[in-house]
Amino acid sequence: MTSLAYVNGMVLPLAEAQVSVLDRGFLFADGIYEVAAVLEGRLVDSAAHLARLERSCNEIGLSLPLPLDAIEAVQRDLVARNALAEGLVYLQVTRGADTGRDFLSSPGLGPTLVLFTTAKRIVASPAARLGISIATVPDLRWARRDIKSVALLAQVLAKRESQAAGCDDAWMVDSEGYVTEGASATAFILTKDNVLVTRPNSQAVLPGCTGAAVAALAVETGATIERRAFTVAELLAAREAFHTSASTFVMPVVRVDGQIIGDGTPGPVATRLRELYVDFARKTAV
Repeated sequence: MTSLAYVNGMVLPLAEAQVSVLDRGFLFADGIYEVAAVLEGRLVDSAAHLARLERSCNEIGLSLPLPLDAIEAVQRDLVARNALAEGLVYLQVTRGADTGRDFLSSPGLGPTLVLFTTAKRIVASPAARLGISIATVPDLRWARRDIKSVALLAQVLAKRESQAAGCDDAWMVDSEGYVTEGASATAFILTKDNVLVTRPNSQAVLPGCTGAAVAALAVETGATIERRAFTVAELLAAREAFHTSASTFVMPVVRVDGQIIGDGTPGPVATRLRELYVDFARKTAV
């Protein structure tokens, strides 16, 4: 089956989907993106992702080309057209294609909206069953990490560095030794005192949609939530570690920089939170 994409109101084969080389997303990374999970053909945490999309666009003065409910309708239509049962919907809004390359865009420029889907095994992921290894890397990103910008070079480099170290993914660390977040995920640790620690929302981190839902579900595990920064040393001493994202749900971390976390297997709290989130996703998907 040919995968279909959406580009500015047109649905066409993904291989034929194109935007102008003068699009400001291509030239300046002048755009915002979102990734929503699809489970059983429905969108997971859709309202949270759309709210974050709107907030990010507002923060850079970028007008959405469609109302949020219309964007959700496009997502659902594309999922149906692609017969996607489980996977991801990628959505990107840029300031649009201009008449030339200038740092300031032309007045009245219309935004570019692109969507496509990707099939992915999320619920029965082998990585979630075994846990993953993480490399800590310096956080090289800009100061407005709360904006879900398409400028992802620092994250690409972080993941390349982790791969070169023989690890599955990266967590980024600031200049003072505190973990900010994963290269594409929200970072959590469980302390010896059964406290789940994760960074508070600020300009230093992206407000994670999956992470927010998981934090709300944590009360059912008996753990308490503490929103603060934590150091690499605390991470290495943690009982459990995991990260959350739309593309992985809850992913246990069993090794960091070559050191085993806990007993080297996915811990009971992370495992339970993953079960709770999958159940939440099935019940609330639209």
